[in-house]
Amino acid sequence: MTEKSTGQAVLIVGSVALDNVRTPFGEVREALGGAAVYSSIAASYFAPVRLVGVVGTDFPREHMQFLTSRNIDLAGMQIVSGLTFRWSGSYEFDLNQAHTLETQLNVFQHFCPDIPESYRDSNYVFLANIDPELQLRVLDQVQSPKLTVCDTMNFWIENKRDCLLEVLKRVDVAFMNDAEARQLCGTFSLVKAARQIRELGPPVVIVKKGEHGAVMVTDSAYFAAPSYPLEEVIDPTGAGDSFAGGFIGYIAATDDISEANLRKATIYGSTLASFNVQDFSLRRLASLTAGDIADRYCEFKQIAHFEALE
Repeated sequence: MTEKSTGQAVLIVGSVALDNVRTPFGEVREALGGAAVYSSIAASYFAPVRLVGVVGTDFPREHMQFLTSRNIDLAGMQIVSGLTFRWSGSYEFDLNQAHTLETQLNVFQHFCPDIPESYRDSNYVFLANIDPELQLRVLDQVQSPKLTVCDTMNFWIENKRDCLLEVLKRVDVAFMNDAEARQLCGTFSLVKAARQIRELGPPVVIVKKGEHGAVMVTDSAYFAAPSYPLEEVIDPTGAGDSFAGGFIGYIAATDDISEANLRKATIYGSTLASFNVQDFSLRRLASLTAGDIADRYCEFKQIAHFEALE
């Protein structure tokens, strides 16, 4: 792993936004955000990224320059006349719960992902949290990827369930948080929910549990990744997207989809997410080094280590 890794490229499709965020520890306005951005920055520490999204003509040039500096190819970025997608949210001391104050879809309302020809051979594809109809459109355009990963949210579960179920039939890995998994399957048990989601199509299901870590369920394993013990969490915005980006970025860098490597990728996802929440927006992710990531990965290993029975 290097700070600008080379190897298999990751195609990431999703939202690019300007965020206003307030937590008990401060606030930022017009900060770079969006699911595709958080996941792209996290993935870029392991592999080159091909980003497909849309922004308005008001999108700051310095944000484009920052993304490009992170080995993120922007040939798939649409620039449309109008305003960029904006999200305003706040958190109380329960930082697991975001309170949406305002959503302005703007140019994102009519986003229709057209995958450039040069991206269609991507072996690793992450469908960030967007309308499942658009996720299906992307899957129709890519050729024969080795691994496809999707994320979703409660809105799509409630309002686009049939389309979401079609997506789940066609992807290899599905990400959901614990509330979404319970909602989709109508059960309190996360174990039961994960197994039911697997029956819908994806061989691998990863349930994100916020400050309580994540679990990965396959046909033969139930793997639990711990959370990193942080004394201060400043802004949890984008944590789940950073997790997904770290996960698929590491898989692309190693070009290995074995179960053992999926476990490592899950820990790398938790590692990137743990850095993300330590400052507002992308400030902490932007300042990381490969050494920072490697050191924290080793700390995760120590946290979860225990001896075998004698």
